[in-house]
Amino acid sequence: MKLFYYKRRDGSSNFGDQLNHWLWPQLLPGFFDEDETTTFIGIGTLLNQFLSQRVPQAKQLIIFSTGVGYEQPLKTLDKNWKLYCVRGKLSAQKLGLSPDLAITDGAILTRRLYQPSPQKNYRFTYIPHIHHATFAGQIWQRICEQIGFRYLDPRSSVDEVLSTISQTEVLLAEAMHGAIIADTFRVPWIPIITSPRILPFKWQDWCSSIDVQYYPYFLSPLIKSYPKYARGIRSGFNAFTHWKNSFLQFPQISQFWQEQEEVYGMQLLKIAQTGRQQLSSDSQLERLTVQLEEKLDRLKTDWYSKS
Repeated sequence: MKLFYYKRRDGSSNFGDQLNHWLWPQLLPGFFDEDETTTFIGIGTLLNQFLSQRVPQAKQLIIFSTGVGYEQPLKTLDKNWKLYCVRGKLSAQKLGLSPDLAITDGAILTRRLYQPSPQKNYRFTYIPHIHHATFAGQIWQRICEQIGFRYLDPRSSVDEVLSTISQTEVLLAEAMHGAIIADTFRVPWIPIITSPRILPFKWQDWCSSIDVQYYPYFLSPLIKSYPKYARGIRSGFNAFTHWKNSFLQFPQISQFWQEQEEVYGMQLLKIAQTGRQQLSSDSQLERLTVQLEEKLDRLKTDWYSKS
């Protein structure tokens, strides 16, 4: 069975995707090899019309806690798919599935494998969306340093992300799997939106599973004063970063950007200090974890019965 998860075209690592490689081989030892005829699809927003094209050699797909969101949802499920559970109620509705198959994101199983640090070294940590980290990471890091936040790059290793979140008192997150791990480690979290790159549907899907309302806080765009550099959610931050760096040699412009970053930092700090902190109940988290474990046991039974 081949483990499949989304890999970015630019080659950069993304925590939510890389968590698949860290998590599933520990929970399903001996399951995975390079045989693509059976493919395991776990954490990710991958249930769309492109999934079959991404795994063309697969004769059977094992779907476990995956979600709907990007592109167009599937109108019908392939008869060769074995679906054990999906990420949330919205995914189940979009696919016309029984509500019983809507459990939660498989990332919460991390709590069975990782012991969070009892020591809190960071009052606030901020983890941006992977796109914003790629094209404006230095700016975000500088803003966080100015307000005394820990900046957490979603391109960091899985171990670093887990360790940092476990040592955090409150996580501010654009990256959904940052929030999921925070909730799993019992770290209160506040969702942030800074651009249309953030997909509310997948957040609402996950939040529906943990009985928590998705209540994001919006920050004004970094490039509000120069909107032509914000065209296109894929290239805006890239253009912005190159444009900004090319003009830093001019004192007046450099001062302008410094002032903009200070304003942005104050907005983020205010959200951290006054925003609504989210956290699922202990009982709900344990219930969902047990349900996922039961589905894993069913998968193991099904797989070994075929061997």
